[in-house]
This record gives sequence, C-alpha cells and structure tokens, in this order.
Amino acid sequence: MQTKRVLITGGAGFLGSHLCERFLAEGYEVICMDNLITGDLANVEHLFREARFHFEHRDVTEYIHVPGRLDAMLHFASPASPIDYLELPIQTLKVGSLGTHKALGLAHAKNARFLLASTSEVYGDPLVHPQPESYWGNVNPVGPRGVYDEAKRFAEAMTMAYHRFHKVETRIVRIFNTYGPRMRLRDGRALPAFMSQALAGEPITVFGDGSQTRSFTYVDDLVEGIWRLLNSNESNPVNVGNPREMTILQFAEAVRKVTGSTSPIVHKPLPVDDPKIRQPDITRAKALLGWEPKVQLEQGLERTLAYFRGKIAAKGDKPSAPSSRRG
Repeated sequence: MQTKRVLITGGAGFLGSHLCERFLAEGYEVICMDNLITGDLANVEHLFREARFHFEHRDVTEYIHVPGRLDAMLHFASPASPIDYLELPIQTLKVGSLGTHKALGLAHAKNARFLLASTSEVYGDPLVHPQPESYWGNVNPVGPRGVYDEAKRFAEAMTMAYHRFHKVETRIVRIFNTYGPRMRLRDGRALPAFMSQALAGEPITVFGDGSQTRSFTYVDDLVEGIWRLLNSNESNPVNVGNPREMTILQFAEAVRKVTGSTSPIVHKPLPVDDPKIRQPDITRAKALLGWEPKVQLEQGLERTLAYFRGKIAAKGDKPSAPSSRRG
C-alpha cells in the first residue's frame, strides 16, 4: 500500500507545524512549504530527522510544483496575526488570492483533496451572535483589517468555484482564536502578548475597556477538528472553535493567574474595526464531524506557559513587550 502524501503550505507556521506532526503521526509523507516570512524553521526542525518529511522554501504566490502524486493539500500560507498582516498588507492579499489560486490549480492537477484555512475574520465585526456558518458577515473592505478579512473571503469564493466548476474535493475550515506552543513571543495576538508581558513583569496591555469577547481554542483541539473535516464529505465551511466566550479582560486575568504575575493591567484605545464579539456556533462541527473541544482553558494555558518559559530560558533573557495587541 502506497504511503499517502500531503502538502501543507505555511507548514512552518504555528498551526502548520502542528499539522505536519499530526500527518506524520498518521503515516503520511509530508511536504512542508513555507517562505518563512512569518513562519519559523525552528517550528519544524525536529521533524527533519523523519524520512517522510520534506521542507520546501517557496513562495506559493509565485510558483508551486510538486513532483509525483498528492493525496491532500492544506493551504495555511498567510500572515494571521494583526501585527503581521498590517505590516504585510500586499503579501497578505496576494497569498489569499494568487496563492490560493495556485494551490487550487495544483490540487486540481493532482486530483488531491484541498482544505482551505479560513478564519472567523470573514464575519468581521459581527451583528449576529454567536456566528453560524450561514452568516455572511459585517466586514469593512477598505479598513486596515480588510486586507486579511477580504483575502480570506476571496479565498473561500475561489475554493468553492474550483469545487463547483472543476469538481475539486474541497474543504473550508473557519478557525477561531487558537493558542498553544509555537506562538511567537512577539506575535501580537492576545495570548503571546499577555503572557510575554506577564512573564517580563511588565504591564499587561488591554485595548479598549476589555469588554470585547473572544473564544479561545487550544491548538490540539483545532488540529483534531481539521483532521476530521479533511476526512469528511463536507464541502461547505465549518466553524472549528471553542464556544466558551470570555471578555479580553477576563482572559488577561486568566493569563496573569496562571503565570503568577503581579503585572498591572493597563488600557489603550481600541484599534479600528476590532470585533466587539466573537463566538463560534459549532452545531455543524458537532453534527458533521462529531467534534467539540476537549482541552479546558486552564489546562491549555499551563501547557503554553511551559513552552513560553522554555523559549525565554533558551534566549537567556526576558521578552520585550509586544508593540500592540489586537484580537
């Protein structure tokens, strides 16, 4: 029996690296493709000893070629942190459009199943709560966050076009806020910002009054949901996230508690178009995939804290506080 082969774009990123591990554990040959703009080889260097793991340093917006057959493709190439996509707006739009087009073209040529990493950001600043997949969203296309929101909305449209016109087997996962080991210390998202500040003994920065809500999923739960979606027969988008909603202020307090920090919480103005509420309706994930999150927030934070402490110890100093934090 032939070993199955999977291509994971953005495979050296936070989520991509965990997916590389999962597919290796499932017996796949894994091709990890990344241009390392926001990815990090350190996330996958422990996999280089695996004969079934291959790394390709390549920009998916320019060229994709993989010799031989492919059974599956997972398109995770994109800046995902607000700090990254606000600093890399053109690259973000290009990877969502040109990159998705090239990835789908390869999946079509190889007759491979294709899974798109989409995001809860397609809902924008939602007027419906919690957010079901049937909600079309409330997105400002010309605002600063529009480069990411609209790139993912376009990517979804392109994916469905290839499914309908070219009959490509496609899957779309809408990912809600996810955290865990391998997030960058200066990532800019809530958890790495709060945890870095807490461990450095610096003020924890909360934007706005902290009443805006998010729902945080531990990375292992997300990977399980993605695995089940890929192996399902569902071509329409599916939310994969933790329905446990909490305010950003509550989340900051949870991080402060798990780190044992006495850092004060300080407030700064809320960024433009920052969503006020965010909670997934996972009815479809439960019904179609038999999936729901298992890892409790406190348990996930403990695991992530151990990783962050190890990274700080390896650097030999305390992390600098991130320049900003957006949801």
